[in-house]
Amino acid sequence: MQLLRFTTAGSVDDGKSTLIGRLLYDSKSIFQDQLDAIEETSRRKGDGHLDLALVTDGLRAEREQGITIDVAYRYFATPQRKFIIADTPGHIQYTRNMVTGASTADLAIILVDARNGVIEQTLRHSFIASLLRIRHIVVCINKMDLVDFSQDVYNEIKNHFMEFVPKFDIQDIYFVPISALHGDNVVKKSGNTIWYNGETLLHLLENIPITYHNNMTDARFPVQYVIRPQSEEFHDFRGYAGRVEGGIFKKGDLVTVLPSGLQSTIKSISTLDGELDLAFEPQSVTISLNDDIDVSRGDMIVKSDNMPEQQQIVKAMVCWFNPMPLQQRGKYTLMHTTNTLRCMIQAIDFKMDINTLEKNYEDKNVGMNDIAHVTLQTTKPIFSDAYRKNRNTGSFVLVDEGTNETVGVGMIE
Repeated sequence: MQLLRFTTAGSVDDGKSTLIGRLLYDSKSIFQDQLDAIEETSRRKGDGHLDLALVTDGLRAEREQGITIDVAYRYFATPQRKFIIADTPGHIQYTRNMVTGASTADLAIILVDARNGVIEQTLRHSFIASLLRIRHIVVCINKMDLVDFSQDVYNEIKNHFMEFVPKFDIQDIYFVPISALHGDNVVKKSGNTIWYNGETLLHLLENIPITYHNNMTDARFPVQYVIRPQSEEFHDFRGYAGRVEGGIFKKGDLVTVLPSGLQSTIKSISTLDGELDLAFEPQSVTISLNDDIDVSRGDMIVKSDNMPEQQQIVKAMVCWFNPMPLQQRGKYTLMHTTNTLRCMIQAIDFKMDINTLEKNYEDKNVGMNDIAHVTLQTTKPIFSDAYRKNRNTGSFVLVDEGTNETVGVGMIE
């Protein structure tokens, strides 16, 4: 069965957790003991209905405030597909959690409150989904029951959202009018929206073609660990453990070790279960070479006829996570694949205006949850691909050297 990873995003109280609870409840994916606990909690809270948001909002603070704070992952399956859901927060201060949940998604559900229409958070989350190369977007216009299932309201929100679509890099966009609370158009077609000719949300999730992000062309193997057993059985064995982050490696392939530039051929590809003839993304394997070469953590093994970009001046889009603003000329630790090095922000080129999705070249104050284009210089070369070609080698994390806090993430152009 195919696996679809998807994330939910939207503003506070748009109904993300309730929608996921409704999906799981109507598709019979909630265990009886979970359902009993949710019913009991709903009664204690005095709710007049089953609060399905409790399926994902498990933290005490989340249940007290009725909001989502942390990313919650849930798993379910239908006869057509298996699913992994990332329920992400709607508050602006938890945008970093949304980025985390969306970073591995194939599809994003953007929720819009039918009473409020398209707001700043709608555009922020849609733009982040575009940055992260999520190719499928389903815009769920929720709480249609509170606007009497008005077709005019639905069309107005749809048209407003479509005005911004040319500024996104998204392949497929779908619109569904729903009521997560009552289940309209979530799993079953609703009689309240006879004017809607599209499919239910679950039908879309089961049938949207999955375009996997695996890059099977550019062979990349960042080394995580050098294995030297020095036992009687493996006295001379020297292997390089890691995960294939792109392409295909085969026995006998001519490879180059970066940054040294030394070449060799692949002697063996091993796993705990034995040797393989080839390895591809995202397999974790141990590669041994026919020549004794100095290879250590942070190095990268690549095909000799397919080299990554080698650069110290890096241009990237950065999502900033920290209350302390991004400092021009500031120094940070940069983590890229298995490589850790220092870098300096040479320039803040522009900041994105989330309300208009225009580039602001004047405002260089990049605060928490802002998105900006920066130029940075690293202390030594990194070996990367553009993020649109390879998510794994095209992304990095910025860490504050003083506090060790993750302060931002970047997508390399």
